[in-house]
Amino acid sequence: MQMLPKSHRYFAVPSFQCRAAALRYPPAPARGFHSTKSNVQNLMVNETTRVIYQGFTGKTATNNARDAIAYGTNIVGGVSPKKGGTTNLDLPVFATVREAAQSVRPNASLVHVPASFAAGAIEEAIEAEIPLIVAIVEHIPVHDMLRVHEILRTQSKSRLIGPNTPGILAPGKCRIGIIPADQCAPGKVGIISRSGTMIYEAIGATMRAGQVQSLVLGLGGDSMPGTTMKEALEVLLHDSATETIILIGEIGGSAEVEAAELLKSFRAENGMFKPVISIISGRTAPPGRSMGHARVLQDSGARVLDHPGLLENELRAIFS
Repeated sequence: MQMLPKSHRYFAVPSFQCRAAALRYPPAPARGFHSTKSNVQNLMVNETTRVIYQGFTGKTATNNARDAIAYGTNIVGGVSPKKGGTTNLDLPVFATVREAAQSVRPNASLVHVPASFAAGAIEEAIEAEIPLIVAIVEHIPVHDMLRVHEILRTQSKSRLIGPNTPGILAPGKCRIGIIPADQCAPGKVGIISRSGTMIYEAIGATMRAGQVQSLVLGLGGDSMPGTTMKEALEVLLHDSATETIILIGEIGGSAEVEAAELLKSFRAENGMFKPVISIISGRTAPPGRSMGHARVLQDSGARVLDHPGLLENELRAIFS
């Protein structure tokens, strides 16, 4: 087995793809740190977003792509290493993401491969400078994601959503992932959620209240998300099509605290901001550990609800 030079050994990673990446990428301090804040607008997908699938010819990816095309998503092709040069759903299949990038110029990629290959697929998309990468895959090894994040910090072109995310949806325009598009409609409410299940509860509440969605974004349930709640919130706070924001967090971690700090600073700078409704999933926490996310969000000006069943009436009150 080839040993990495000492300067390149930064994380111990298990997969072959990540070991190969370690040879290509020195640690971030050696290459220079690049802020990803400049690419956060890559989250604003629409009908012009050109999407490819990685793992395109698999059965579930094919079915997902067929549904997305029927919805109106602009799927332009896909990648399957052993089937390059063929077609699937009358769309071209490429052997590599770089070939796809050069040929069909995608703006986004949906990573639809097994967990053991997912980190390598994400890295390949980063190398090809795909602006938005959506990884719906769950159970990616933590050490693989450590390496992915190290690579993300060395560049400023690509933005990752996930892993373990239901994806992103601009109702009536573009679906990348598994969010049920037929349950959504274009509107004025932006939804950001760490919880996959709760994102569907929020969609249902907006539909029943008659105040539907501008953008639905699942951050992913893993411990190392590519896009944080704070980053997603900042986009919707500045989005002219979004009038109200639903923010769904979970107990544990600092994502909600960081989002609350952003809300507080945004209010101080702008005087007013859009109504933000927040729900924190989970009733229990480890004994002796303080998790005051709800209080912090409330102090920042968000309307914190105790139960998702209250969301519909809260929306009706805001828009009445």
